[in-house]
Amino acid sequence: QVQVVESGGGSVQAGGSLRLSCAASGRTFSSYAVGWFRQAPGKEREFVAAIGWAGDTIYVDSVNGRFTISRDNTKNTVDLQMNSLKPQDTAVYYCNTALGSVDLIRAMTPSRDFRSWGQGTQVTVSS
Repeated sequence: QVQVVESGGGSVQAGGSLRLSCAASGRTFSSYAVGWFRQAPGKEREFVAAIGWAGDTIYVDSVNGRFTISRDNTKNTVDLQMNSLKPQDTAVYYCNTALGSVDLIRAMTPSRDFRSWGQGTQVTVSS
């Protein structure tokens, strides 16, 4: 089983940038798709972006063109570069993994389909 730890959050003004990192344990990390999710106050956790074992990526429309997901299988990390941040990007950001494609992890229900979650990292964007 792959376990993850998120880091890199912070507070920025609108238009600023942050880079989140997801550090994973487990020898088979490179076989997993990895997704970033976020949960704003009073809202359900939602999908943001994912990257497959081969480097294929998928994004939710609201971040497409502003966020970039990447992975380094030698370091067992997946990063989320977030540019042109908006106040509506404010949330706790989480990463998680799935044995399958980016389409699979995109379709999974955060509240039901994942065994566990890390503590997440807070991102706050002020206007």
